[in-house]
Amino acid sequence: MSKNYSVARVEQHTAAGIGKFERHIERKNESYENMNVDLSRTPMNVHFKGCGEQTYNARLDELVAEGSVSLRGLKKDAKVFDEMIFDVNTAYFEERGGYEYARQFYEEAFHFAEKEYGPGNVISAVMHADELNTALTDQLGHPVYHYHMHVVALPVVEKEIRWSKRCKDPALVGTVKEVVHQVSHSKKWASQKITDETGHTQIIKSYSLLQDRFFEHMRSAGFEDFERGERGSTAEHLSVIEYKSKKEAERLSGYEAKQSEVLMEIDALTVKKEDALDEADAAEERASSAKERADAAEARINELAPKLKNIEEYAREYSDDADRVLPEAGALESAKSYREKKVKPLFEKLTKAIRSLYSKYLDLKHSFERLKGDFNRLQQRYVSLDQSFDRVQEENRELKAVAKDYDTLCRGYGEKEVAARVRAIQEQEAAERMLRRKSHHNRYEIEDRC
Repeated sequence: MSKNYSVARVEQHTAAGIGKFERHIERKNESYENMNVDLSRTPMNVHFKGCGEQTYNARLDELVAEGSVSLRGLKKDAKVFDEMIFDVNTAYFEERGGYEYARQFYEEAFHFAEKEYGPGNVISAVMHADELNTALTDQLGHPVYHYHMHVVALPVVEKEIRWSKRCKDPALVGTVKEVVHQVSHSKKWASQKITDETGHTQIIKSYSLLQDRFFEHMRSAGFEDFERGERGSTAEHLSVIEYKSKKEAERLSGYEAKQSEVLMEIDALTVKKEDALDEADAAEERASSAKERADAAEARINELAPKLKNIEEYAREYSDDADRVLPEAGALESAKSYREKKVKPLFEKLTKAIRSLYSKYLDLKHSFERLKGDFNRLQQRYVSLDQSFDRVQEENRELKAVAKDYDTLCRGYGEKEVAARVRAIQEQEAAERMLRRKSHHNRYEIEDRC
């Protein structure tokens, strides 16, 4: 009997990239053409924990909003999700009753994951019972399924936030202000230094310690007859998906490879189309906002225009010195005193107010002109993006049609026959072009002789 090895490995995912893995784990895809998934057995998959109708990202947002976890200080593309995959040789379960034994085994493995991450940080735990092991199926002559489990969790560690030197109370500086549950993959799975009896220090990888803990947990729970994965082994380890991909790759024809290239090109164009749409939407939103601001500014200027109609004339009229504008005092000293102490200061204040108002009017006018210019530029950019999107969309439709026609021809005539005919047509076109060039050359020689 071959040895059975238990494996617990961890893969990291960003919030933007977790979606495709979620569709695989939760079986949200309608079909799995490149995988050995038996959809008739999908209802037999066991969900030890799920997040209902929520997506993984929605559940993460909820936990952040509740204050249960923190993403403080993380970059936008940080790895915030852990996918822990528990796996044992398929034969281990096949020899011990299959499905029911695998269910009990992975239920205990789920409890181990809860202990590692904390129950509240585990988002999903699913045992897959619908993936066919093609190698054992061929060997034993009946369907054999590969039981394994995916656990999606948040790598959370406790982080102490301390009072900084800017704190007004010197006694609090350096003390713990609060303890947050920080998402951090690097701190959760940090390597450890261990000193042996001889005083030598060794750095033990965190995943190696994880393998030890998983092995000991399952053994103490009563699951035996399997061994821990070998430390430092360089033997090739294939995941379920990698193994299936290799087996299927051996069976694929050259046609499927070419078809894959065409589909990849279509996907790339689709991404470009979506980027163009996003940019067009953003430009349209900016243009709309700019237009609203421009309209509001123009309406305000139109509102103020009647009141400021003669402001330039007033500014010119009263911009001169007060001595030149005010009339001379009469013969009486009291009139001169009245002019100097009351009328003249009041006139100077009035002149300053009018000049200030005129300056603000000019600033408002210049701001409106700049805003209008910005709006016109945004509108031109939006039109350009809209035209680019139309071109990308048309190219996408044409490429899809070409791929579909190519697929139809290959199904009808076979890939080799289609390739041979394409080469023949290309050679014929090349020959016709050569004949046309020779014909033109001969015609020019005749004209020169004439």
